[in-house]
Amino acid sequence: MANIKSAEKRIRITKKKTAINKSRKSEIKTYIKKFDTALEEENINEAKELLKIIDKKLKRAAHKNVIHKNAASRKLSKLTKKLNEAELNKAV
Repeated sequence: MANIKSAEKRIRITKKKTAINKSRKSEIKTYIKKFDTALEEENINEAKELLKIIDKKLKRAAHKNVIHKNAASRKLSKLTKKLNEAELNKAV
């Protein structure tokens, strides 16, 4: 445990920030699971809406340095590709 007052404060702040970051990551993962479920059930419209929400959440997390911006971009690209393939399969 820290002896200096400023170090103790930094520990408290770090705990708060860690909890917030963990919450944001968890929320994104939950939306991605909902997106995958919507695609499995061939509910394309719901998947599109969820993709918009995921896009916003990922960009915000990247902006706040919760995740790296390239990781956010990669995840979004992967999900968009899944959605496009599902649309093509449904159309054929």
